[in-house]
Amino acid sequence: MSPSAESIVRDYYDALRNGEPLVPYFRDDASTVKFGISESLFGSDEIARALAEQTETTDSWTVSSRHLVVSERDEFATMADDVTMAWTDTTSGDRHRFDSRWSGTLVRSGTDEDAPDWQFAVLHVSAPHDL
Repeated sequence: MSPSAESIVRDYYDALRNGEPLVPYFRDDASTVKFGISESLFGSDEIARALAEQTETTDSWTVSSRHLVVSERDEFATMADDVTMAWTDTTSGDRHRFDSRWSGTLVRSGTDEDAPDWQFAVLHVSAPHDL
């Protein structure tokens, strides 16, 4: 049995904490999108460049999931979570912390043996602000 979409999301959190490559968790396609707290990335090439820079310039990640919900269908899954995340900027030494909201769509990865069974087609991370 292949891993569930939920287990892939949890693996992604672990990879982020451990400084492991994150690119394999994203679909290799021009339509893949990742919205971060301060960025909008369109296409797998742009996402790969940004993730490589993130890995090079950050350290000591914490990712605390508070309410992960995943709904899995045949070929796609949706996810949402409230996440506290923090990291250290290795160039400045500054520590950043955010209570954030994550949502995304995952699709089955296809035939690439090196890719997880599910990959993000869309991932949206935002920091809530009171109005």
